[in-house]
Amino acid sequence: MLKKMGFLMTLIGCNVYSMAADQTTSWSYHGNSAPEYWGILAPEYATCNGYNQTPINITGSIDAQLPNLNIDYPSHAHTIINNGHTIQIAYTDGSSIEVDGERFALKQMHFHTPSENHIEGQSFPMELHLVHANAAGALAVIGVMFEYGQAHPQLKQLWQNMPKTKNQPKVIHTPNPIIATEFLPKKQDYYRFSGSLTTPPCSEGVRWLVMKQPLQASKDQIQQFDEVMGTHTNRPLQNLNGRMIVH
Repeated sequence: MLKKMGFLMTLIGCNVYSMAADQTTSWSYHGNSAPEYWGILAPEYATCNGYNQTPINITGSIDAQLPNLNIDYPSHAHTIINNGHTIQIAYTDGSSIEVDGERFALKQMHFHTPSENHIEGQSFPMELHLVHANAAGALAVIGVMFEYGQAHPQLKQLWQNMPKTKNQPKVIHTPNPIIATEFLPKKQDYYRFSGSLTTPPCSEGVRWLVMKQPLQASKDQIQQFDEVMGTHTNRPLQNLNGRMIVH
């Protein structure tokens, strides 16, 4: 019974902090519910027409001598779900980052193909978002780009658990626990800017931390994701509207 309750709580946390959570009004990446219409699909999506939206083209950044990220990721991947918009992985409790002197707990990570953010005009085949929340519910997201190259061992294990059926979460079974540090580059220099969720309701005030160094995944691994999703899963670039990007 306790195990079952823990599983349910993980799923609840997964949905609360999902950047691609199912909403009462459906949305998509194409047709009459595509990104250009999100802001008028429902009143609660009006912020999608806001002025501090993500993704962006990261360019013209200012050297602000950002501090090293204080990342503590001891917990492991627990459940995986295909929510119709992305593949999302929830982690057991205990992992966090520190931003502006506050603790942000890791809630989940998910993927987009191709990348949503660009770096100096460059798009990448895939982008990972690690979503964190502080005690007040404010969000901080680490973005990690993937380029074509060697197969990613932990991604291979995740994809072996990847559900093809929507909204049927699975407990992840792998030979070894998958910790989130395995999805971070060794060199953790990053860009920082203020933005939003990249899916409805497009809430603003999200602290974005995008890694400069990409990871590698094989073309086959990225195609596996694309085949299950059946479409691209990236929101088009949004205007910067005077926002400052620092590194």
